Amino acid sequence: MTLVVPARAKLNLDLAVMSRTNDGFHEVRTRIQAVALHDLLELTRADRTTMTTAGYKVPQTAENSVLKAHARLQDEAGRELPTKFHLEKHIPPGSGMGGASSDAAAALRGLATIHGLKAVDLTKIASNIGVDVPFFLAGGAALAEGRGERLTPQATDNSWFAIAWPAVELSTADVYEAWDVVQGDGSNQLSRAAGHVDKRVLEFAARLGPEWQMTGSGSAFFLRCADEQAALSAIADLHCWTTVTHAVGAWA
Repeated sequence: MTLVVPARAKLNLDLAVMSRTNDGFHEVRTRIQAVALHDLLELTRADRTTMTTAGYKVPQTAENSVLKAHARLQDEAGRELPTKFHLEKHIPPGSGMGGASSDAAAALRGLATIHGLKAVDLTKIASNIGVDVPFFLAGGAALAEGRGERLTPQATDNSWFAIAWPAVELSTADVYEAWDVVQGDGSNQLSRAAGHVDKRVLEFAARLGPEWQMTGSGSAFFLRCADEQAALSAIADLHCWTTVTHAVGAWA
């Protein structure tokens, strides 16, 4: 059996850092919206587990989010789940659009289907992989609070979006560490911290203009648009990675 699962990206429509806890984590309040931009994960039952990729390079070690999800699900199921994976990577890495987390969620959903794991609690496993992974099990729109694990479903923002990425990969951990130093304000309170980590993000933001907003911990920016043509016009003169996409509702 072969299954192809889209692993969709997300945008943080706003993001406030509420506090830093005693154990070093940061609590946030953010509205997350899934969009049509996606990676594609193909899963096939096999005699042994293998993985190939195309598009953006991803590590093929235990730190790979797909392989991590596979390992955690095997532990929960109590048996081997030999699978051939092929990942077509279209979401830029280190961009704040949740590609790795979405890939992990797609792996969990796909593995449960092809291996007939009906009794396994995927949400529990997802939360142990990364804070964004539970959101990607269902998609749509949600208010995320705490470390991002407390999700409240929201109405889908039926917008089109222009997205621009400066080809700067940012570490989420580095950006949050920088927030401890520089703090932040505005629609995304991590923007100043991202620019502190890499000044190219500040320069990119200045070229785009104040109407563009960073997503997540960066470094991609988006502009909400009325329709597809307006989004295409917004990226027409930009000399960087760009795309046009739209909001999508829940898939589970």
